[in-house]
Amino acid sequence: MIAHAPDLDSFPVSMPAALPHGTFRLAAAAPVVHVADPAANAREILKALEPLAEANAVVLPELALTGYTCEDLFTQEPLLDAAIEALLTIAAEPLNPDQLVAVGLPLAVGNSLYNCAAIFAGGRVRGVVPKQHLPGYREFYEPRRFTGADGSEPRTVRLGGEEVPFGIDLLFQCTAGGEPIPGAVVGVEICEDLWVPTPPSAFQALAGATVLLNLSGSNETVGKGEYRRQLVLGQSARCVAGYAYAGAGPTESTTDLVLGGECLIASNGGLLAQGDAYMLGDHENRTGWRGAVNVSAEVDLDKLLHDRRVMTSFQKDRRIGTFDYRTVPVPITPAKKATAVVNGTPFVPRSGPELAERCREIFSIQCCGLAKRLSRLGEHTPLQIGVSGGLDSTLSLLVACKTLDGLGQSRERIHGLTMPGFGTTARTRTNADALMEQLGVSADSIDIRQLCLDAFRGIGHQPFGIDPAALNMEEFEAQLKEIDPGAGDLTFENVQARIRTFLLMSRGFVLGTGDMSELALGWCTYNADHMSMYNVNCSVPKTLVAFLVRHAADTEFDGAARETLHSIADTVISPELLPARSDEETGDAIAQSTEDALGPYELHDFFLYHVVRNGFAPAKILDMANRAEFRGSYEPAVIRETLKTFYKRFFQNQFKRSCVPDGPKVGTVSLSPRGDWRMPSDAEASAWLKEI
Repeated sequence: MIAHAPDLDSFPVSMPAALPHGTFRLAAAAPVVHVADPAANAREILKALEPLAEANAVVLPELALTGYTCEDLFTQEPLLDAAIEALLTIAAEPLNPDQLVAVGLPLAVGNSLYNCAAIFAGGRVRGVVPKQHLPGYREFYEPRRFTGADGSEPRTVRLGGEEVPFGIDLLFQCTAGGEPIPGAVVGVEICEDLWVPTPPSAFQALAGATVLLNLSGSNETVGKGEYRRQLVLGQSARCVAGYAYAGAGPTESTTDLVLGGECLIASNGGLLAQGDAYMLGDHENRTGWRGAVNVSAEVDLDKLLHDRRVMTSFQKDRRIGTFDYRTVPVPITPAKKATAVVNGTPFVPRSGPELAERCREIFSIQCCGLAKRLSRLGEHTPLQIGVSGGLDSTLSLLVACKTLDGLGQSRERIHGLTMPGFGTTARTRTNADALMEQLGVSADSIDIRQLCLDAFRGIGHQPFGIDPAALNMEEFEAQLKEIDPGAGDLTFENVQARIRTFLLMSRGFVLGTGDMSELALGWCTYNADHMSMYNVNCSVPKTLVAFLVRHAADTEFDGAARETLHSIADTVISPELLPARSDEETGDAIAQSTEDALGPYELHDFFLYHVVRNGFAPAKILDMANRAEFRGSYEPAVIRETLKTFYKRFFQNQFKRSCVPDGPKVGTVSLSPRGDWRMPSDAEASAWLKEI
């Protein structure tokens, strides 16, 4: 049977509207079991399916129609006949006729008895998949009664008066309205099949299955549950697939074993849902067993297909050969829309225990990258950082300090330079000076205003229509205060940014500060803050920068340093390149808010993640954003306009990303032109904007 890879041209190549943005609803259930009573089990199964009517596919446990623990009763014809009758009953009476359901039963075929998974939908049994690997060790004695399938079995079996596909070479193509749903292909394996070195699901995935079902009868022993969960998660990751696992529960016979009824749903290594019936119910109120257990989750087929295409080694693994699968059409009713709540901050971990570990990893990656680069310099080469009192330069400064601490070198090697200009405010200047003092780095300051005024004269530029030729600094700034608050002058801003970079690079090795969000949007001046000798923030998005600074403040500092870091984190995000405005309390105020100009960074980072990491289409991203749990509150119109801004700027500013300094990748998303993101600088965004 193992001969060649299937002709994947037979699979649909695009995603129509059959599934809302590729959403496939997957469920697993462990119903109450009446050992050796298929008729009663059929009733329990129908009851267990009631709350899962919206699922596209449901997996039930191994031998669920009889009970896994029937032992030698499996060889008795009354049990086998009753199991078939029960199967035909539940297949003909589903709550949702267009739902794929996989249920376990023993089935005699010719001279052999097989441990099988029957797949039914639309009132009919669509196919039967026999178990391949039978455990015959320790507490398991399956080979005593069953035959392991090896591909030599008959290709059909007669059930309910019709021939039904039978074999280990079956895949189930979900259809809607008689048409195949691209990417919605289901593969089935049974319990021990997962525990062997090359599980059947691996070949099924290579042949196109994106949804894998496992019907299981795994018992509980100390530590086994965690091991089993790791198997499921690992296989879903290796197969880049959704994986639903349903284990037989504690209402099975407990003569020698206890089965926990664990149900799991995973997708590409991530756990989406889990539950079990292992524990008893409320003892005080005598509610007894928990009864049936079920879990459900939405699996994103778009994401899985994108990851498989990007992971070119995935399809290359087909060189080892795979089964020549038969594809069985199975009708399902697609959901009208996706309903799962979406994480609005995909770059920032949410669970408490994960936060500290994620921060430790990020700082470690940044510090290791910088340490290696510093090892190529002279030991006394100063490390120059432009310290603005903003988030990005603060994170770079913290990374530099951690790196030198780890190398056993003095922080005085770090030369922090403040370069106040026309837009610098008292708050940012005070925070920058205080932070450098509190961290113990070398500090210096150069006022760039006169240098900029000289540059304007030199290039013949009149900022905001002001002729600087005969003006001194005091007169020039007085006229700046009279300009319209909404006025802009890109040259005025760029000259300041480039003079700052000139000063830094004239002094030594420059550590960059710009973050990935700014790079994605092109919110940097080409060959100014865009450039450095090494940039530790290059793949850290703005939302994560803010989180890292706050985390460092709360966990590594106290007193004045903590206050300074929190003040920096609370400061309006701004390049401070436009003239500061007067403020009654502080004397000046930031006139230029990046988020007022571009839209919230929380939204831009959400878009960035799903565009680059998942390759999602604009319409899907817009739908997800409207369902996402953000820290802020955004009207649909704001989300839509910000998404337009993102695509326009992302395409327009690739030329800046095509020429960036070295820097370490810290997460799954990076825009380095040498690695993760290679894009033509003159690409058009029209096709993407058309969807919004």
